[in-house]
Amino acid sequence: MPPFACPNCRRLIHFEARVCPACNFTLGYHPDADRFLFLGDNCTTWRDIDGAAHDVTVCANNGPLQVCNWLVAVGDTTPLCRAYRHNRMIPDLSVSDVPERWAKIEAAKRRMFHTLIRLGLPLETRAERPDALAFDFLYDASAEASGQPLVLTGHNGGLITLNIIEADDVRREQIRREMGEPYRTLLGHFRHEVGHHFWERLVKDGPDLEGFREAFGDERKNYAAALQNHYQSLGGQIAWSDEYVSLYACSHPWEDFAETFAHLLHMIDTLATIGGFGASLAPFPGPESHPGPTVDFDPYRAPTAQLVDRWIPFSFALNAINRSMGQPDLYPFHLSAAIVCKLDFINRLIAGAAGRTAA
Repeated sequence: MPPFACPNCRRLIHFEARVCPACNFTLGYHPDADRFLFLGDNCTTWRDIDGAAHDVTVCANNGPLQVCNWLVAVGDTTPLCRAYRHNRMIPDLSVSDVPERWAKIEAAKRRMFHTLIRLGLPLETRAERPDALAFDFLYDASAEASGQPLVLTGHNGGLITLNIIEADDVRREQIRREMGEPYRTLLGHFRHEVGHHFWERLVKDGPDLEGFREAFGDERKNYAAALQNHYQSLGGQIAWSDEYVSLYACSHPWEDFAETFAHLLHMIDTLATIGGFGASLAPFPGPESHPGPTVDFDPYRAPTAQLVDRWIPFSFALNAINRSMGQPDLYPFHLSAAIVCKLDFINRLIAGAAGRTAA
Protein backbone atom coordinates (compact mmCIF):
# COMPACT_ATOMS: atom_id res chain seq x y z
CA MET A 1 0.00 0.00 0.00
CA PRO A 2 1.15 3.60 -0.39
CA PRO A 3 2.86 5.13 2.66
CA PHE A 4 0.77 7.26 5.01
CA ALA A 5 1.70 10.48 6.80
CA CYS A 6 0.76 11.74 10.23
CA PRO A 7 -2.03 14.25 9.56
CA ASN A 8 -0.69 16.56 12.27
CA CYS A 9 3.08 16.77 11.61
CA ARG A 10 3.38 15.02 8.18
CA ARG A 11 5.89 12.47 9.46
CA LEU A 12 5.62 9.15 7.58
CA ILE A 13 4.01 6.41 9.66
CA HIS A 14 3.37 2.70 9.33
CA PHE A 15 -0.14 1.39 8.67
CA GLU A 16 -0.28 -0.09 12.18
CA ALA A 17 0.48 3.26 13.88
CA ARG A 18 -1.64 4.31 16.85
CA VAL A 19 0.53 7.20 18.02
CA CYS A 20 2.80 9.36 15.86
CA PRO A 21 6.44 8.73 16.86
CA ALA A 22 7.27 12.39 16.14
CA CYS A 23 4.44 14.54 17.55
CA ASN A 24 2.83 11.93 19.87
CA PHE A 25 -0.71 12.64 18.69
CA THR A 26 -3.16 9.73 18.78
CA LEU A 27 -3.84 8.40 15.28
CA GLY A 28 -6.60 6.38 13.65
CA TYR A 29 -7.12 5.07 10.14
CA HIS A 30 -10.38 6.07 8.42
CA PRO A 31 -11.05 3.38 5.76
CA ASP A 32 -13.80 5.31 3.98
CA ALA A 33 -11.46 8.26 3.43
CA ASP A 34 -8.33 6.07 3.07
CA ARG A 35 -6.34 8.36 5.33
CA PHE A 36 -5.17 8.73 8.89
CA LEU A 37 -6.79 11.21 11.27
CA PHE A 38 -5.39 12.61 14.49
CA LEU A 39 -7.20 13.21 17.75
CA GLY A 40 -6.87 16.95 18.33
CA ASP A 41 -8.60 19.64 20.37
CA ASN A 42 -7.57 18.07 23.68
CA CYS A 43 -8.65 14.63 22.46
CA THR A 44 -12.16 15.68 21.46
CA THR A 45 -12.17 15.84 17.65
CA TRP A 46 -10.70 13.65 14.91
CA ARG A 47 -9.13 15.85 12.22
CA ASP A 48 -7.47 15.22 8.87
CA ILE A 49 -4.32 16.70 7.37
CA ASP A 50 -6.26 19.79 6.24
CA GLY A 51 -7.67 20.37 9.73
CA ALA A 52 -11.20 19.31 8.78
CA ALA A 53 -13.19 17.55 11.50
CA HIS A 54 -14.58 14.05 10.99
CA ASP A 55 -17.53 12.59 12.89
CA VAL A 56 -15.89 9.24 13.70
CA THR A 57 -15.00 7.14 16.71
CA VAL A 58 -12.63 4.28 17.42
CA CYS A 59 -13.57 0.71 16.52
CA ALA A 60 -15.23 -1.09 19.42
CA ASN A 61 -12.51 -3.72 19.06
CA ASN A 62 -9.97 -1.15 20.22
CA GLY A 63 -10.55 -1.89 23.91
CA PRO A 64 -7.91 -2.51 26.58
CA LEU A 65 -5.89 -4.79 24.27
CA GLN A 66 -5.54 -1.96 21.72
CA VAL A 67 -5.86 -4.40 18.83
CA CYS A 68 -7.42 -2.09 16.23
CA ASN A 69 -6.45 1.41 14.98
CA TRP A 70 -9.37 1.82 12.54
CA LEU A 71 -12.18 4.35 12.88
CA VAL A 72 -15.94 4.03 12.42
CA ALA A 73 -18.44 6.72 11.45
CA VAL A 74 -20.53 7.89 14.40
CA GLY A 75 -24.06 6.55 13.95
CA ASP A 76 -22.93 3.58 11.82
CA THR A 77 -25.08 0.48 12.13
CA THR A 78 -22.24 -1.28 13.96
CA PRO A 79 -19.52 0.11 16.22
CA LEU A 80 -17.03 -2.28 14.62
CA CYS A 81 -14.69 -1.23 11.81
CA ARG A 82 -14.97 -2.52 8.26
CA ALA A 83 -12.39 -5.25 8.90
CA TYR A 84 -13.48 -6.50 12.31
CA ARG A 85 -17.21 -6.75 11.51
CA HIS A 86 -16.43 -9.82 9.36
CA ASN A 87 -15.21 -11.78 12.41
CA ARG A 88 -17.49 -14.62 13.46
CA MET A 89 -15.31 -16.11 16.19
CA ILE A 90 -12.11 -15.04 17.95
CA PRO A 91 -9.85 -17.18 20.17
CA ASP A 92 -10.00 -17.40 23.96
CA LEU A 93 -8.01 -14.33 24.99
CA SER A 94 -7.51 -15.62 28.54
CA VAL A 95 -4.96 -18.16 27.27
CA SER A 96 -1.33 -17.08 27.56
CA ASP A 97 0.21 -15.71 24.31
CA VAL A 98 -3.14 -15.73 22.52
CA PRO A 99 -3.78 -11.95 22.71
CA GLU A 100 -0.37 -11.22 21.17
CA ARG A 101 -0.93 -13.70 18.34
CA TRP A 102 -4.47 -12.49 17.75
CA ALA A 103 -3.17 -8.93 17.43
CA LYS A 104 -0.75 -10.08 14.70
CA ILE A 105 -3.61 -11.82 12.90
CA GLU A 106 -5.86 -8.77 13.04
CA ALA A 107 -3.04 -6.51 11.78
CA ALA A 108 -2.48 -8.78 8.76
CA LYS A 109 -6.22 -8.96 8.12
CA ARG A 110 -6.55 -5.16 8.12
CA ARG A 111 -3.81 -4.91 5.50
CA MET A 112 -5.68 -7.41 3.37
CA PHE A 113 -8.95 -5.50 3.78
CA HIS A 114 -7.28 -2.25 2.78
CA THR A 115 -6.34 -3.88 -0.52
CA LEU A 116 -9.81 -5.36 -1.10
CA ILE A 117 -11.41 -1.98 -0.42
CA ARG A 118 -9.02 -0.18 -2.79
CA LEU A 119 -9.72 -2.77 -5.49
CA GLY A 120 -13.46 -2.18 -5.10
CA LEU A 121 -14.38 -5.81 -4.46
CA PRO A 122 -17.78 -6.62 -2.88
CA LEU A 123 -17.48 -6.94 0.90
CA GLU A 124 -20.85 -7.83 2.36
CA THR A 125 -21.13 -9.08 5.94
CA ARG A 126 -23.07 -12.14 7.13
CA ALA A 127 -25.87 -9.80 8.20
CA GLU A 128 -26.23 -8.78 4.55
CA ARG A 129 -25.54 -12.06 2.76
CA PRO A 130 -25.45 -15.61 4.22
CA ASP A 131 -22.35 -16.65 2.25
CA ALA A 132 -20.48 -13.37 2.79
CA LEU A 133 -16.87 -13.22 3.91
CA ALA A 134 -16.40 -14.21 7.57
CA PHE A 135 -13.58 -15.37 9.83
CA ASP A 136 -13.09 -17.88 12.63
CA PHE A 137 -9.78 -17.53 14.49
CA LEU A 138 -9.41 -20.64 16.63
CA TYR A 139 -7.08 -21.81 19.38
CA ASP A 140 -6.10 -25.44 18.81
CA ALA A 141 -4.94 -27.14 22.01
CA SER A 142 -3.74 -30.21 20.10
CA ALA A 143 -1.53 -28.15 17.79
CA GLU A 144 -0.14 -26.22 20.74
CA ALA A 145 0.67 -29.33 22.78
CA SER A 146 1.80 -31.87 20.20
CA GLY A 147 2.14 -30.07 16.89
CA GLN A 148 -0.73 -32.13 15.47
CA PRO A 149 -3.43 -29.62 14.43
CA LEU A 150 -7.10 -30.47 14.66
CA VAL A 151 -8.12 -27.06 13.29
CA LEU A 152 -7.12 -26.65 9.65
CA THR A 153 -6.72 -23.28 8.01
CA GLY A 154 -9.05 -23.10 5.03
CA HIS A 155 -12.18 -21.74 3.39
CA ASN A 156 -15.74 -23.05 3.18
CA GLY A 157 -18.67 -21.10 1.78
CA GLY A 158 -17.24 -17.68 2.57
CA LEU A 159 -16.00 -18.68 6.04
CA ILE A 160 -12.23 -18.53 6.47
CA THR A 161 -10.86 -20.51 9.40
CA LEU A 162 -7.38 -19.76 10.69
CA ASN A 163 -5.55 -21.81 13.30
CA ILE A 164 -3.89 -19.14 15.42
CA ILE A 165 -0.75 -21.26 15.72
CA GLU A 166 0.06 -19.68 12.34
CA ALA A 167 0.86 -16.51 14.31
CA ASP A 168 3.61 -18.39 16.16
CA ASP A 169 6.67 -17.56 14.06
CA VAL A 170 8.60 -20.70 15.02
CA ARG A 171 5.74 -23.12 14.32
CA ARG A 172 4.81 -21.37 11.06
CA GLU A 173 8.41 -21.70 9.85
CA GLN A 174 8.36 -25.41 10.74
CA ILE A 175 5.15 -25.87 8.73
CA ARG A 176 6.61 -23.90 5.83
CA ARG A 177 9.63 -26.21 5.67
CA GLU A 178 7.54 -29.37 6.08
CA MET A 179 5.27 -28.28 3.22
CA GLY A 180 8.16 -27.32 0.95
CA GLU A 181 6.88 -23.75 0.63
CA PRO A 182 9.23 -20.86 -0.19
CA TYR A 183 6.81 -18.34 1.31
CA ARG A 184 4.32 -18.55 4.18
CA THR A 185 3.02 -15.51 6.10
CA LEU A 186 -0.18 -14.46 7.85
CA LEU A 187 -0.89 -11.91 5.13
CA GLY A 188 -0.22 -14.54 2.49
CA HIS A 189 -2.74 -16.85 4.18
CA PHE A 190 -5.41 -14.16 4.09
CA ARG A 191 -4.77 -13.31 0.45
CA HIS A 192 -4.90 -16.98 -0.53
CA GLU A 193 -8.04 -17.87 1.41
CA VAL A 194 -9.90 -14.76 0.29
CA GLY A 195 -9.07 -15.86 -3.26
CA HIS A 196 -11.18 -18.97 -2.62
CA HIS A 197 -14.01 -16.75 -1.41
CA PHE A 198 -13.95 -14.59 -4.51
CA TRP A 199 -13.84 -17.67 -6.76
CA GLU A 200 -17.17 -18.70 -5.24
CA ARG A 201 -18.47 -15.12 -5.22
CA LEU A 202 -17.46 -14.13 -8.76
CA VAL A 203 -16.71 -17.25 -10.82
CA LYS A 204 -18.66 -20.27 -9.59
CA ASP A 205 -22.11 -19.32 -10.94
CA GLY A 206 -21.08 -16.52 -13.26
CA PRO A 207 -20.33 -16.02 -16.94
CA ASP A 208 -16.57 -16.40 -16.40
CA LEU A 209 -16.67 -20.06 -15.36
CA GLU A 210 -15.72 -21.43 -18.78
CA GLY A 211 -12.94 -18.86 -19.07
CA PHE A 212 -11.69 -19.98 -15.69
CA ARG A 213 -11.61 -23.60 -16.84
CA GLU A 214 -9.66 -22.66 -19.94
CA ALA A 215 -7.06 -20.83 -17.87
CA PHE A 216 -6.86 -22.93 -14.69
CA GLY A 217 -8.41 -26.30 -15.52
CA ASP A 218 -11.61 -28.11 -14.62
CA GLU A 219 -12.46 -27.62 -10.94
CA ARG A 220 -14.87 -30.58 -11.06
CA LYS A 221 -11.96 -33.02 -10.62
CA ASN A 222 -11.96 -34.69 -7.20
CA TYR A 223 -10.56 -32.12 -4.78
CA ALA A 224 -9.77 -34.47 -1.87
CA ALA A 225 -7.97 -36.92 -4.16
CA ALA A 226 -6.04 -34.06 -5.80
CA LEU A 227 -4.79 -32.79 -2.43
CA GLN A 228 -3.88 -36.27 -1.28
CA ASN A 229 -1.86 -36.80 -4.43
CA HIS A 230 -0.18 -33.43 -3.96
CA TYR A 231 0.97 -34.14 -0.41
CA GLN A 232 2.15 -37.63 -1.32
CA SER A 233 4.25 -36.10 -4.10
CA LEU A 234 6.01 -33.51 -1.91
CA GLY A 235 9.72 -33.85 -2.39
CA GLY A 236 9.31 -35.53 -5.76
CA GLN A 237 10.38 -34.19 -9.12
CA ILE A 238 7.43 -31.97 -10.02
CA ALA A 239 7.82 -29.46 -12.84
CA TRP A 240 5.61 -26.53 -12.00
CA SER A 241 7.29 -23.13 -12.36
CA ASP A 242 6.39 -22.60 -16.04
CA GLU A 243 2.66 -23.20 -15.60
CA TYR A 244 1.96 -22.49 -11.93
CA VAL A 245 2.97 -19.69 -9.60
CA SER A 246 3.73 -22.14 -6.78
CA LEU A 247 4.00 -25.84 -6.08
CA TYR A 248 0.71 -25.82 -4.18
CA ALA A 249 -1.03 -24.26 -7.19
CA CYS A 250 -0.40 -27.54 -9.04
CA SER A 251 -2.68 -29.48 -6.72
CA HIS A 252 -6.10 -28.38 -8.05
CA PRO A 253 -7.60 -25.55 -10.17
CA TRP A 254 -9.17 -24.03 -7.03
CA GLU A 255 -5.76 -23.81 -5.38
CA ASP A 256 -4.20 -22.50 -8.58
CA PHE A 257 -6.75 -19.67 -8.64
CA ALA A 258 -6.26 -18.86 -4.93
CA GLU A 259 -2.47 -18.89 -5.20
CA THR A 260 -2.55 -16.68 -8.30
CA PHE A 261 -5.07 -14.34 -6.65
CA ALA A 262 -2.72 -13.97 -3.67
CA HIS A 263 0.24 -13.24 -5.93
CA LEU A 264 -1.67 -10.56 -7.80
CA LEU A 265 -2.39 -8.87 -4.46
CA HIS A 266 1.28 -9.21 -3.47
CA MET A 267 2.28 -7.44 -6.68
CA ILE A 268 -0.34 -4.69 -6.52
CA ASP A 269 0.29 -3.77 -2.89
CA THR A 270 4.08 -3.83 -3.18
CA LEU A 271 4.04 -1.71 -6.33
CA ALA A 272 1.72 0.75 -4.58
CA THR A 273 4.30 1.07 -1.79
CA ILE A 274 7.13 1.58 -4.27
CA GLY A 275 5.11 4.18 -6.14
CA GLY A 276 4.15 5.95 -2.92
CA PHE A 277 7.81 6.50 -2.12
CA GLY A 278 8.52 7.72 -5.64
CA ALA A 279 11.17 5.03 -6.05
CA SER A 280 12.71 4.36 -9.43
CA LEU A 281 15.42 2.12 -10.84
CA ALA A 282 18.27 2.61 -13.23
CA PRO A 283 17.70 1.10 -16.70
CA PHE A 284 17.06 -2.64 -16.42
CA PRO A 285 18.87 -4.43 -19.26
CA GLY A 286 18.25 -7.83 -20.81
CA PRO A 287 15.35 -9.56 -22.59
CA GLU A 288 12.88 -7.99 -20.13
CA SER A 289 14.55 -4.59 -20.40
CA HIS A 290 13.08 -1.34 -19.17
CA PRO A 291 14.58 2.14 -19.71
CA GLY A 292 14.04 3.14 -16.08
CA PRO A 293 11.24 1.50 -14.09
CA THR A 294 8.93 3.73 -12.04
CA VAL A 295 5.45 3.23 -10.63
CA ASP A 296 3.79 6.38 -11.95
CA PHE A 297 0.30 4.87 -12.07
CA ASP A 298 -2.34 3.45 -9.72
CA PRO A 299 -1.56 -0.29 -9.30
CA TYR A 300 -5.09 -0.91 -7.98
CA ARG A 301 -6.49 0.09 -11.36
CA ALA A 302 -3.64 -0.89 -13.70
CA PRO A 303 -3.77 -3.44 -16.55
CA THR A 304 -1.84 -6.65 -15.98
CA ALA A 305 0.81 -5.91 -18.62
CA GLN A 306 1.76 -2.70 -16.81
CA LEU A 307 1.92 -4.45 -13.44
CA VAL A 308 4.16 -7.23 -14.77
CA ASP A 309 6.33 -4.79 -16.72
CA ARG A 310 7.26 -3.01 -13.48
CA TRP A 311 7.12 -6.02 -11.18
CA ILE A 312 9.92 -7.93 -12.90
CA PRO A 313 12.69 -5.33 -12.38
CA PHE A 314 11.47 -4.17 -8.97
CA SER A 315 11.10 -7.70 -7.57
CA PHE A 316 14.64 -8.46 -8.79
CA ALA A 317 15.90 -5.35 -6.98
CA LEU A 318 14.00 -6.24 -3.79
CA ASN A 319 15.44 -9.77 -3.87
CA ALA A 320 18.92 -8.30 -4.28
CA ILE A 321 18.37 -6.06 -1.24
CA ASN A 322 17.19 -9.01 0.84
CA ARG A 323 20.24 -11.03 -0.18
CA SER A 324 22.46 -8.13 0.89
CA MET A 325 20.92 -8.43 4.34
CA GLY A 326 21.48 -12.19 4.44
CA GLN A 327 17.76 -12.86 4.01
CA PRO A 328 15.98 -15.14 1.50
CA ASP A 329 14.41 -13.64 -1.58
CA LEU A 330 11.43 -11.41 -0.86
CA TYR A 331 9.67 -12.81 -3.94
CA PRO A 332 11.02 -16.32 -4.65
CA PHE A 333 8.82 -16.95 -7.69
CA HIS A 334 8.92 -16.77 -11.46
CA LEU A 335 6.28 -15.24 -13.76
CA SER A 336 6.01 -17.17 -17.01
CA ALA A 337 3.70 -16.23 -19.89
CA ALA A 338 1.19 -18.87 -18.74
CA ILE A 339 1.15 -17.44 -15.21
CA VAL A 340 0.76 -13.90 -16.51
CA CYS A 341 -2.33 -15.03 -18.45
CA LYS A 342 -3.82 -16.37 -15.21
CA LEU A 343 -2.99 -13.13 -13.41
CA ASP A 344 -4.71 -11.25 -16.21
CA PHE A 345 -7.85 -13.36 -15.89
CA ILE A 346 -8.08 -12.48 -12.19
CA ASN A 347 -7.20 -8.82 -12.73
CA ARG A 348 -9.98 -8.53 -15.31
CA LEU A 349 -12.38 -10.39 -13.01
CA ILE A 350 -11.67 -7.93 -10.19
CA ALA A 351 -12.12 -4.95 -12.50
CA GLY A 352 -15.48 -6.28 -13.65
CA ALA A 353 -16.65 -6.92 -10.09
CA ALA A 354 -15.68 -3.36 -9.17
CA GLY A 355 -17.58 -1.94 -12.13
CA ARG A 356 -14.49 -1.00 -14.10
CA THR A 357 -13.64 -1.92 -17.67
CA ALA A 358 -10.45 -3.94 -17.75
CA ALA A 359 -7.78 -2.73 -20.15
